[in-house]
Amino acid sequence: MCGICGFAGERGGPDKAQELLLRMTSALAHRGPDDSGIFLKRDASVGLGHRRLSIIDITGGHQPMCDEDGMIHIVYNGEIYNFQELKGGLEAAGHEFRTQSDTEVIVHLYEQEGESCVEKLRGMFALAIWDARRGRLFLARDRLGQKPLFYRLDERGIIFASEIKGILADRLVPRRLNALALDRYLTYQYVPHPLSMFDGISKLPPAHTATWQDGSLTMRRYWTPEFSREVPGTEAGYVEKTRALLEEATRMRMMSDVPLGAFLSGGIDSSITVALMARASSAPIKTFSIGFREKKFDETDYARLVASRYSTDHTEFVVEPRCLEILGALAWHYDEPFADSSAIPTWYVSKLTAQEVKVALSGDAGDENFAGYPRYRAVRLAGIYDRLPRLLQAPFHAALWRRLPVSVEQKSLRRRARKLVLALNLPPEERYLTWIAIYDEVRKASLYSADFAGELAGAGRAADFVLDQYRLAGDRDFLSRTTFVDLMTYLPCDLLTKVDIAAMAHSLEVRSPFLDHKVVEMAVGMPASLKMRAFSGKRVLKKAFADLLPRAILKRAKMGFGVPIDRWFRGELAGFLSNLLLSDTAVERGIFAPAAVKALIDEHTGGVFDHGYRLWTLVMLELWQRTFIDELRDGPLEGLEDLL
Repeated sequence: MCGICGFAGERGGPDKAQELLLRMTSALAHRGPDDSGIFLKRDASVGLGHRRLSIIDITGGHQPMCDEDGMIHIVYNGEIYNFQELKGGLEAAGHEFRTQSDTEVIVHLYEQEGESCVEKLRGMFALAIWDARRGRLFLARDRLGQKPLFYRLDERGIIFASEIKGILADRLVPRRLNALALDRYLTYQYVPHPLSMFDGISKLPPAHTATWQDGSLTMRRYWTPEFSREVPGTEAGYVEKTRALLEEATRMRMMSDVPLGAFLSGGIDSSITVALMARASSAPIKTFSIGFREKKFDETDYARLVASRYSTDHTEFVVEPRCLEILGALAWHYDEPFADSSAIPTWYVSKLTAQEVKVALSGDAGDENFAGYPRYRAVRLAGIYDRLPRLLQAPFHAALWRRLPVSVEQKSLRRRARKLVLALNLPPEERYLTWIAIYDEVRKASLYSADFAGELAGAGRAADFVLDQYRLAGDRDFLSRTTFVDLMTYLPCDLLTKVDIAAMAHSLEVRSPFLDHKVVEMAVGMPASLKMRAFSGKRVLKKAFADLLPRAILKRAKMGFGVPIDRWFRGELAGFLSNLLLSDTAVERGIFAPAAVKALIDEHTGGVFDHGYRLWTLVMLELWQRTFIDELRDGPLEGLEDLL
């Protein structure tokens, strides 16, 4: 696991180009504290930089790496779990190897297969290859988007990095807010690809390659899970496939030359991962959990059940509402405003884990693959409504709406029920978007200043990011289409971004068996009836591992990796909220109407309505602007406690 960076095109001569590469790699040092290296073409028109977290072939895997002729140079971030298998085939074809690293396998595979080499890689990766023979720079990102890759294309050429701060190390790159990205961020709590919050800097989307040659960039999508058709099968057959594939994917992800452990939340997915690791290991597995004083958010009792069953070496940490101590670091490391508040516990569990191991396994993607989110139950309920005769829908909807009492709590059953009922008359795709949106179009319009709203005129709808994926999902049942949409949007843009940045900030590599593309391909073809029976999700998954998990884990409701920000904003952080969002600095940006922001704060702190998530979105946006836009900072904001 590493940080990569580089450029192709004029950068001001050899001395300036080398200085730039050193600044870029320095900006990514946290991703790879064990080693660093650069490659600079003799005429300084191409440069590659690398920071290494040594996991495989610790002594021999130095990068940048090249082929025997010095014509192909690579920098790469990730792990290829089938590299030994690929290596055997390449050796049989006559390729000779100097190291035991997976990096060299990619070099020879590129020699053999060209740009289609990525289709044979089983793992997580972001890579850059300079092909001197063809005069082209080849970039690629893994299928699900576990490893990030950003780039900027301008009149000087292309510059890329694992994190935006690597690109910003080029002081000629302007730091300007992207108004369109801000609008999308308020909808989703993340900036969807290919946008970034910096005007002119883009994300390479998951499962894409990009080739820069002669000043132009060509992009290609190389993988989409086959979703257009359901793959028939019995429950018993899918139970067997699920178990076999996840056992294999877990064993592959335990490949390491350094100590490894696991995140253990106490949920089904992480518990399965720990159980499979324990069965495959001759030594106790190290497990790490995060808890909260508020029992509504605390899962440590469940985590202890699994830790006890498998005699793991278990460590816990309780998160307190003193998160101001890390907010500056979060804004700095994420490079963009990122408003999933579970980044806080993810940060702490990563920090805790990195003190003992370099690699941790997780249960990411279990919910998307096997229909585990509570909102999928709402999808099922709404489907029943959709099947009612049209003459009955309107009076049924009106009767439901009148009977549901108002609740101010964001995650209460009553609040969710009202949200469900309010959207029943919308088309299913639009309905789902209203459920997941932080700010809908009406709320955003009331929040923006007149000038900023004018900037967005003609910018299209934020909904298109999700609706485009629904269109790709074909005509299967709506639950299956929705899990596909989440797999293509929420998973890479939110969950995997959250984990990658929080973990790599502490030089920790995180792997998830549920992200193996063979697991995903099996899961997307599975009939929805095998994933969700009545209103209970993960049916096949639970059956596949029922013998390995405590009954309490199998029967428990999903809690999620939440943070009690609603209570924090009414308590310890209430002063911080107003002092930050209504400060002269924030108001003078001219993005939001101050009265609208004040109304949100007053309604929340007064207990009228829970705007916790919406306010958190504004907090992280303001901290990002103070970190990256207001001045040329080279580190996190300090002194946030003064805003209390």
